[in-house]
Amino acid sequence: MMAALALLGSLLLSGCEQGPTLWQQESYVFGTRVQITTADVPESVARPVVSAALADLDRWHVRLHAWRDDSELTRINRALAQDQWTRTDPEVFALLRQAQQMSSAAEGLFNPAIGQLVALWGFHADSFAPITPDPAALRRLIASAPQMSDVQLDGGQVRSRNRNVSFDLGGMAKGWALDRVAERLREAGIKSALINIGGNILALGSKGDEPWKVGLQAPRDNQAMAVIVLRDGEALGTSGDYQRYFELNGVRYCHLIDPRTGSAACQRQAATVLVENGLDAGLRSDVASKPLFFASRTDTARLAARFDIRDVMLVETDGHAWLSPRMHQRVQWLQRPAKVDTLSGFPS
Repeated sequence: MMAALALLGSLLLSGCEQGPTLWQQESYVFGTRVQITTADVPESVARPVVSAALADLDRWHVRLHAWRDDSELTRINRALAQDQWTRTDPEVFALLRQAQQMSSAAEGLFNPAIGQLVALWGFHADSFAPITPDPAALRRLIASAPQMSDVQLDGGQVRSRNRNVSFDLGGMAKGWALDRVAERLREAGIKSALINIGGNILALGSKGDEPWKVGLQAPRDNQAMAVIVLRDGEALGTSGDYQRYFELNGVRYCHLIDPRTGSAACQRQAATVLVENGLDAGLRSDVASKPLFFASRTDTARLAARFDIRDVMLVETDGHAWLSPRMHQRVQWLQRPAKVDTLSGFPS
């Protein structure tokens, strides 16, 4: 990840002496590195706006943390486990409603209600041991079928009909935050910027006369395998098995847990989506990569269409890459996989 972000930085900053004025500030939130780069804006203008955006990210990191004792999400999860209504603020309430809507669109393959499953696999920790869950505990939790449709949202209050519902918003928080940061930059008059939250990326405007270019990490190599040009308002999201994972007895287990089976055995190496437009482009790019990580290739086009997405790339466990027709046109290969094929069912 760090190598891919370093390559991203070189793509952004190369030739800056002759090109537009670029200014970049970094931070570390949501367990990942954040970079916000502005173009054609004096540092005196960009710095306070970007600093305020990074302060927002710090605040959301604390409030939406899935296992910190002092987080708002942990407080809500405690109330759900006790079958209690609990009130939250409008920002978190709206996010939970979006989580419910996105889970429905993903046909349950994106399920922020399975926080207990994530914890059972050991991924509610900054570091984790290569240990699989107790099979009986896993079976009991799967049988209870926690899902977002169990959640009741009413007048700023939250409750669940299923005590095993526990929120983990890690599958959408980065994308949701992308949209919030982009909104802050736009309101401040910053029209050209690239926002990168751990590989979830949203572009505003362009880098002077050139479009923004970003590197797409090779799942089994700390290098970029491709470059993608992002236009104004476009967002790129990837779900992969190469960031939070462990290997045990020759099997790779990752933090992307199949809500249907409770299995953390990796379904594929990566699923990448590009969202063309919309004020929720960041959110959709983050969320949609999850159901596409789990879905069969024959279901990929149908599920992508539910998020208004036409640009998709899947990398299977053997490294075989499958791209939608439009994604073929967007990707500029640096390290072309040995096998590249076209996904069916997508518009050309």
